[in-house]
Amino acid sequence: MSDKARPRHALLYLTLLLTLSLLAGPLAAQDSLADAAAAAAGSMAEHSVSESDVNIDNMGHTIVGTLALPDGEGPFPVALLLHGFTGTRHELPVLGTEDTMFSRAAHWLGERGVASLRIDFRGSGESDGAWEDTTFSGQISDAIATLDYLEMLEGVDSGSISIIGLSQGGLVAAATAGRDGRVSNVVLWSAVASPPVSYGILLGHDTVLAAATSGDEVTTIMLPWGVETSLRGHFFEEIYLVDPVAEIAGYGGPLLVIVGERDTTVTPMPQAGQVYLDYHEGAEALVVLDGDHVFDVLSERPEVIDEALAYSLAWLQGN
Repeated sequence: MSDKARPRHALLYLTLLLTLSLLAGPLAAQDSLADAAAAAAGSMAEHSVSESDVNIDNMGHTIVGTLALPDGEGPFPVALLLHGFTGTRHELPVLGTEDTMFSRAAHWLGERGVASLRIDFRGSGESDGAWEDTTFSGQISDAIATLDYLEMLEGVDSGSISIIGLSQGGLVAAATAGRDGRVSNVVLWSAVASPPVSYGILLGHDTVLAAATSGDEVTTIMLPWGVETSLRGHFFEEIYLVDPVAEIAGYGGPLLVIVGERDTTVTPMPQAGQVYLDYHEGAEALVVLDGDHVFDVLSERPEVIDEALAYSLAWLQGN
């Protein structure tokens, strides 16, 4: 080898070593999270859990929630659980069990020392308001009002408030974390990343475009699962005005994104999950499960939601 060639080969070698070292960090962290999730999945319940319904005020309206507290001496870290589009705090049955998606989450987390509060956004479930008045900004406001409530709640650690958001609830979680410094950790489940794309698929692109300029007018739509829903034009307008990926850029805390590789609602996956990490600075990880948009809870495969819960607990405890 000539003397001129040696520096060039040395530079290539150093570049290769640097590239491998940069890749090794994320891969090692991913392996560590997988190991922690496996340990969490095999962990035994350490607490019994008591539940009570609570009322939270936001601008003169009542938000109804269910608080799940572990027994024993607190304060306990707490997770705010945010439901998805047209959902409620008793989000979706887990077929083959007596649980709903969020009741299973609340009890599983609570038995391992993490309190939770799952809420109905205004206009949903038992909370005040009309569903047709729902907007992203209204739900973000509800989430922030719930942080106010949790900050003053006896028995929970006001310095350890996490948010777990599903689908549209993930969009709300990202925006809330980006706007409110009290959020210490975020876990996004199948979170909407590009509202124009996801709601265009769900509601029809032409319908969304037309409704976005309809002002206060109510638009009624037949959803893919055969149920009608009616929303005012302000909801559709915010599809183009609220950007959850831009919002997450304002949040510097730990971020875990969990997606199902067979998700056809928020799509394509895992790219729609990865984009959150691309615009976030801080501890982060992406987990891809063999599941659909709601982690197969409607397909009698509770092991998928349980895997999501194991990763979520491992992330909350490790960050």
